[in-house]
Amino acid sequence: MSQETVLPVRLAKEMKESYLTYAMSVIIQRALPDVRDGLKPSQRRILVAMNDLNLAPGSQHRKCAKIAGDTSGNYHPHGEQVIYPTLVRLAQPFNMRYPLVDGQGNFGSIDGDPPAAMRYTEARMTAPAVLLLEDLEKDTVDFVPNYDETKDEPVVLPGKFPNLLVNGCSGIAVGMATSIPPHNLREVADALVALIEDPDLPDVALLDYVKGPDFPTGGIIHGVEGIRSAYLTGQGRVTVRARTFVETDKKDRERIVITEIPYQVNKSALIEKIASLVREESVEGIADIRDESDRKGMRIVIELKKDAPTRVILNQLFQRSQMQDTFGISLLALVGKKPRVLTLRELLDEFIKHRHEIVRRRTAFDLAKAEARAHILEGLRVAIDHIDAIIELIRSSPDPDTARTGLMERFSLSEKQAQAILDMRLQRLTGLERRKIEEEYLELIKTIENLKGILASEARIREILKQEILETRERFGDERRTDIIDDIVSFDTEDLIADEDMVITISHTGYIKRLPVGTYRKQHRGGRGIAGAAVKDDDFVEQLFIASTHSYLLCFTDQGRCYWLKAHQVPQGARTARGKAIVNLVRLREGEKITAVVPVREFRDDRFLVLATRLGTIKKTPLSAFGNPRRVGIVAITMEEGDRLIGARVTDGNREIVLAKARGKAIRFHEKEVRAMGRAAKGVRGATVDPDDEVIGMVTLERNGSIVVVTEKGFGKRTTIDDYRVTRRGGKGVITVKASGRNGLLVGIREVVDSDELMIITRNGIILRLAVSGISMLGRNTQGVKMINLDEGDEVRAVVPVVREEVEEDGEPEGGGGEEGTGAPTEDGREDEGEG
Repeated sequence: MSQETVLPVRLAKEMKESYLTYAMSVIIQRALPDVRDGLKPSQRRILVAMNDLNLAPGSQHRKCAKIAGDTSGNYHPHGEQVIYPTLVRLAQPFNMRYPLVDGQGNFGSIDGDPPAAMRYTEARMTAPAVLLLEDLEKDTVDFVPNYDETKDEPVVLPGKFPNLLVNGCSGIAVGMATSIPPHNLREVADALVALIEDPDLPDVALLDYVKGPDFPTGGIIHGVEGIRSAYLTGQGRVTVRARTFVETDKKDRERIVITEIPYQVNKSALIEKIASLVREESVEGIADIRDESDRKGMRIVIELKKDAPTRVILNQLFQRSQMQDTFGISLLALVGKKPRVLTLRELLDEFIKHRHEIVRRRTAFDLAKAEARAHILEGLRVAIDHIDAIIELIRSSPDPDTARTGLMERFSLSEKQAQAILDMRLQRLTGLERRKIEEEYLELIKTIENLKGILASEARIREILKQEILETRERFGDERRTDIIDDIVSFDTEDLIADEDMVITISHTGYIKRLPVGTYRKQHRGGRGIAGAAVKDDDFVEQLFIASTHSYLLCFTDQGRCYWLKAHQVPQGARTARGKAIVNLVRLREGEKITAVVPVREFRDDRFLVLATRLGTIKKTPLSAFGNPRRVGIVAITMEEGDRLIGARVTDGNREIVLAKARGKAIRFHEKEVRAMGRAAKGVRGATVDPDDEVIGMVTLERNGSIVVVTEKGFGKRTTIDDYRVTRRGGKGVITVKASGRNGLLVGIREVVDSDELMIITRNGIILRLAVSGISMLGRNTQGVKMINLDEGDEVRAVVPVVREEVEEDGEPEGGGGEEGTGAPTEDGREDEGEG
């Protein structure tokens, strides 16, 4: 019996060494992903086991119990109950931006429901997972023995799919944790391509490509500083809010609808938390909450009590529930088996270096394979050239070894070549087969030269990397799901604003505001109007139009440039408020002045934007060309010196156009006479303008109504459209109103129908709202009748049509007799701009 020896060991030293060994095992073998393929060992082994089972996207699903069993038995001996949850997570679309496993059955839900037992569920790999494994058999990565040395497993996957950034990863190790958010594949691919093309690209420039995290559950990120810190230092925090909008039910009560929640938030727990806040009276004004989610998407409805302050309630929910959550970013990954906190650039660089090595090793493998095949074919060519002598030699040899040796000695062949000749079928001696051998050999020579060229050229390897990334982007890239808003405290987003019509006014000196349509009460012809805006002595309201809060406002300047603005970004003010300087909302160039604003809901290819200038030029451009203006503006029309833009309208390409001039003439022609042009084109002549005259307005005929004209001294009339004959563009036109010292120059022209109402606005800011039916129908060659009583020195500046209100049971219009009324919304693109 051997005698045991007991050695004294210091407890502190033993604890330190043992714990360090344990900690490093957890860090390397369990919790942290490899920077190259973005996978933890358990995830990698699951995919390798599925690859062994040939579970490609086109194959039949296999039981998850089989997959977990093979993974545990061959690669990861920690039990199926540990492997199955990892497999499930790889298949959950609310956890993975691009799932690596295609699950069939119950794989859990965003409500926190557990998956079904592994004996009931089935799975196979997705296409991105196949990309991670592509070229694994071509000696592209190193293999090591598995835990019992019965099989070999890869140290890392070839990783053609940039998994670490696009799917992210989270894990808690000993003394450290990683939290890498998912990203959009298109953005990551663009950044990788940019870095391949310019390896010296500054770190900050990469932020132009990768905008920020793109969570599978969507949501809205508020603030960019956390993103910037995470990408430049490896550590940061971002605030994510649920995506919400407000809608009104049949009883005119508002409800908050949640369609997306922050990443990794449990939907059921969120609903329970909101209900708890209501019970505890931490949030007041909520009548009911219900989950209407289905297979089409998420929909949590929060019913509000009548007249409840919607925005206040929404703000409270953001502050007191997980409708607003913080995602901590720590870009920690294993680099050469050592944990490192990386920047965005370092993550991208490590992926490029890994793929560079994969391409090099794959090319070397293909080259070796091609050279081996070419070597065999060279021997077959020798055999074909000396077929009779070879047959004689083989026939006279007593055994295969003697024949092989004889071939090697007589024809200077290698052992492999000689063996290939001995293995060759007699059918290879036919003329067709001989030609095939020759063609294959010549093709292999070209392939070998190409592969050698790749290995000898760094530029060609980088070009292959670039093309592979672009192919992956094209195949799997999709639109961003998570929006990013610069201002973390901003509530002025479209999701929180009701879709309603607003009156938007712009003053002569460039002040803009919006207010409800009902602010302006309807009056009868000859009334005094109401004060619409407080103006300075040298200022007056110059433009007034109606637009939905969700509309885009295309702001056109007198210099022919276009700027983009959302209607709800215009500050809402009181009726007599001055508003906000428009230069604070759009970046106008020095000396520019807004002359036309067009509300647009969608930038469609089958709609056109028609522009007119004071010197009679007209131009038509597809509306889609204005769908993405820059903040610094874009060119809408190129004009001659001394000309300026006076109007803009949206059309369907089949309208008739009327251009009116200050001296009282107007010309009518068909829109088809104006061909569609690019944004920067000059346009064509629409009307001939005398030196002392100018075009003051444009009408696109759409409603089969009549024409209303108004002069600067408050006179106006209605005239049937048929009184304006259709001519070719470029003429001087016909008389539309007799301009004289009594009624003044023409300032406004509109197409109206009897049910419309007009808003007339004067230089001093007086606004009159009256029914079109009360305006006299007169011929073209008349001066018109008095429409508004003006103070001394005041004059009319703009005329805007408004659809008439609903009629009450007694036949009187709502809002009549001095009461406030509400205008109805107009069709998209029909809201008129105000011309100066």
